[in-house]
Amino acid sequence: MTRIGGTWQNWARSAQVKPLRVERPRSPEGVQRAVTAALAHGLSIKAVGAGHSFTGIAVAPGVLLELDDMQGLVSVDAERRRVTLLAGTRLHRIPALLAPYGLAMENLGDIDRQSIAGAISTGTHGTGSGFGGLAAQVVGLTMVTASGDFLRIDEQSDSELLPAVALGLGALGVIVDVTLQCVPAFVLSAVDEPVPLGEVLTDLDDRVSASDHFEFYWFPHTEVALTKRQTRMPESTRRQPLPVVGRWIDETLLSNGVYRVVCAASQLVPAITPPFNRLAVTLTGDRQYVDRSYRVLTQSRTVRFREMEYALPAANVVPAFRELQALIQKRGWRIEFPIEVRFAAEDDRWLSTAHGRATGYIAVHRYWRVDPTSYFEAVERIMLEHGGRPHWGKLHTLDAAQLRELYPRFDDFAALRDRLDPERRFSNRYLERVLGE
Repeated sequence: MTRIGGTWQNWARSAQVKPLRVERPRSPEGVQRAVTAALAHGLSIKAVGAGHSFTGIAVAPGVLLELDDMQGLVSVDAERRRVTLLAGTRLHRIPALLAPYGLAMENLGDIDRQSIAGAISTGTHGTGSGFGGLAAQVVGLTMVTASGDFLRIDEQSDSELLPAVALGLGALGVIVDVTLQCVPAFVLSAVDEPVPLGEVLTDLDDRVSASDHFEFYWFPHTEVALTKRQTRMPESTRRQPLPVVGRWIDETLLSNGVYRVVCAASQLVPAITPPFNRLAVTLTGDRQYVDRSYRVLTQSRTVRFREMEYALPAANVVPAFRELQALIQKRGWRIEFPIEVRFAAEDDRWLSTAHGRATGYIAVHRYWRVDPTSYFEAVERIMLEHGGRPHWGKLHTLDAAQLRELYPRFDDFAALRDRLDPERRFSNRYLERVLGE
């Protein structure tokens, strides 16, 4: 997230706004005062985190709340392994906060720059068929509603609302703190390995079930899948991290530095994309290591891009992927970014992309200076034919009428929104599109 000359823009440069006013509260009470003031002046108000959503979900045309000063631990329940964090706490800072208590988050996405409130509100997830997304780890939260009051929701207070508010798109109120169910700190034994794509697709179910965490990347114009499989181990397991120099060469020099240059050059000479993709799969993705969970699950991504991701019933991942593969070949597109495939357990969050079903995710990307419209729209048609639900924080074209058919509890969420924010003080154009006015 950046602000230039009073204009806020997200990381991907796909959304921007010049808010009427910017507030930087330092406490939950400061948030309450900002909400109350906005209501008194008839202004809409929205909190923003790190700006890592590609959609306009965080766009705040009225009052923009920056929660950068609301980071850190509020409390720790060591016996139940629960921690409460201020809403603006960045994911990459959480491991150090949990370490003194021997705790870790159960699962993480592959990017950790987001705030905890933003991550749960947009449906951020990791990979692993036995693990839900970040919102599934939420056991309580506090938010300021459109009445200007604090509303605490946990197992003792309004517990029936937790599946709605833990992934609420920022439409129900401003979250000020989040309580997470953590697990004992652990390490991951990781194997990154290139495997023929055909083999991976043929026995994908077995590969997913054989590892705690499994995912693969496919660079178009190649026949190789870069697989990543990880096994959870006790924290006492001897760590064997990647060598510092080797990690820098792989993740900083090749995956970000050289890759940025190639992405830029491919705009002028698209023909360089296929040979570079073939080179990329020979230079990366072949290593074994053992390290702390958060160091394995997350990675640095500094090359700016735009992304669409759809959640499918796990059984539909392979046929959808094969159609996508055929589409790229048929259209003759030169796609510079890999396609990413991940998995998650079903959960009960009303607007979770994994609500009620074991889920596989297919994500497509384009370099941020490339117009992704034709590619993304064609991919979206395939995903919808296979029962796909779009990631709330990533680009898609669906509206409330279409989304209502995809979520069994959509109308229940809409009714709760009517109750908590009848005047739509927390709305914006994106939420009007996906939830209705």
